Amino acid sequence: MKFKTYSQVLLFAVICALLLGGLAACSGKSDSPLFLESKRKAGEAEAPVKDVPSDILSTQKAFSTVAKKVTPCVVNISTISKKKMVQPFFEMSPFFEDFFGGDGQPQYRRDKSLGSGFIISKDGYIVTNDHVVRDAETVQVKLSNDKVYDAKVVGGDQKTDIAVIKINATDLPTAVLGDSDKLEVGQWAIAIGNPFGLDRTMTVGVISATGRSNVGIETYENFIQTDASINPGNSGGPLLNIYGEVIGINTAIVAAGQGIGFAIPANMAKPIFSQLIQKGNVSRGWMGVTIQPVTEELAKSFGLKQTKGALINDIMKGSPAEKAGIRQGDVIIAFNGTGVKDPSHLQRLVGEAGIGKPVKVTVFRDGKSLELTMTLTSSDMASKQRRGAGSEPQGRGDQLGLTVDDSEEGDGAVVVDVARGGTAAEAGMRRGDVIVSVNRMRVTGSADYQRAIRQVRPGSTLTLLVRRGDANIYFALRPR
Repeated sequence: MKFKTYSQVLLFAVICALLLGGLAACSGKSDSPLFLESKRKAGEAEAPVKDVPSDILSTQKAFSTVAKKVTPCVVNISTISKKKMVQPFFEMSPFFEDFFGGDGQPQYRRDKSLGSGFIISKDGYIVTNDHVVRDAETVQVKLSNDKVYDAKVVGGDQKTDIAVIKINATDLPTAVLGDSDKLEVGQWAIAIGNPFGLDRTMTVGVISATGRSNVGIETYENFIQTDASINPGNSGGPLLNIYGEVIGINTAIVAAGQGIGFAIPANMAKPIFSQLIQKGNVSRGWMGVTIQPVTEELAKSFGLKQTKGALINDIMKGSPAEKAGIRQGDVIIAFNGTGVKDPSHLQRLVGEAGIGKPVKVTVFRDGKSLELTMTLTSSDMASKQRRGAGSEPQGRGDQLGLTVDDSEEGDGAVVVDVARGGTAAEAGMRRGDVIVSVNRMRVTGSADYQRAIRQVRPGSTLTLLVRRGDANIYFALRPR
C-alpha cells in the first residue's frame, strides 16, 4: 500500500490504534472507567470501602427491617371536603353584589387533601389525625398492596387531633403500639407516611424532646419532638422506635424551621381512640374551675418557692372543685401524686383521669400544703352546667359555632372552642383567635361579644375583626 502524503500516513495510524484498543476491550483487558463500572455492577469488582464497621451495618439492617415489617400497616388517606369561601369584609355593602355578583348566599369550594394513618385492627380500624378527615365528604384509603377502599369516619377528637376511620376489610396487618412513657431524648425515631403524595416515605432521626406543651397546636398537648423529616401528608402516620413499635402519631411541624416535628405520644392516644371506637366521642374528667399560670410575682406573693402549679381564679357553683373545698386563690401543685407544672399540664391530667373515681388534689393555701379528695364528673356535665348558667356548651357553641371567654389581656373575647361544621369553623376561625370587634363595634370581653350576636337579626351577616398573633383578619359570618 502506497501513501501519497504524510496526512494519509497519520490517518492510517490513528485508525489502527482505535481498532487495536477496541480488540483489547473486547478481550477483557481494558481498565477504562466504563468497563470497571460494568464489572462492578456484575459483582466482579471490589467495593471502594471494604471494612464497614459492623455497628453501621447492623443499624442499616435494623432500619430496613422496620420498613419491611411496618410499611404494610401504614395507609395513605385522601379526602374531599367542602370549604366555605370567605367573602371580603365589605360584603354587607349594598354595592357588593353590583361589583361581585351573586345572590348573597355562601359560596363553597371543594378541597382535596392527603394524609396518612396506620391500621390498629385486622377488621379495618385506622388511626389518623382529626384534621386529616375533619369535615371530609369522602375518605379513601390506599393500602400498601395498592388496594383502595372507601372509609367512614368513626369519630374524631379535635382537642387532641386524633380520629379513627374504618374500612370494610379483613385479615389486615396491624401496627404494634409501644410505651411512649419510656422514651428518652436521643433515641432513634422513624417516621413513615405520605409526604406530598409520595407513598410510604420513610425518614429517620432522633427523639429531640418529650413532654412538649404550650405549643399552641391543640388543647391537650404532650408532644414528642423529633427531627425525623415530617412534611405535609405525613399527618396521621406513625412515629416508630427501632423495634417497629408505634410510639407516636405524627401531627405537626414548625413551618419556619427545619427538623422540628411533633407527634402525639402513643400512651396519650390509646384511651382516646379506644373511646372513639366504642362510642364515637371522648369523655374527659372535669373539675369546674378556671385557672391561670403562676408567675414569679404571684409565686412570691403567695409564698411559693417555685413558679409551678395552676392558680385557681374562679370556681363554678356545684362543681366537683367546690364540693371538694377548693377555694379561689388556691394553687394546685399536685394531682393524684403528680406534680403540676402549669395549667395545661393540670388540664391534661384532669382530662385523662377516670370519671367518677376519687382523686387526690394537693393545693397550696395560706403558706402550707393541703390535700383534698375530689370526684371528677364528665366534661359533658360541664356543658350542661354552662347551658344552665346561660353560656353556650363547649363543643357546640353559639349560632356561629364559637365558645368564647374573656381575654387575659383584658381586650377582646378569646375563642376557646370552635364547633366542627359550624359557620366559624368553615370560615377558618381557630381556637386562640381574639375577637376585637363585631360589626365594627369594639368588644372588650365575652359579655360584649354575647350581647352583640344576640342583637343580630336572622339572615343577616356579622363582620368580625379577629386578632391572630400579630395579624388582624376580618371574617364575614352568617349565623345559623
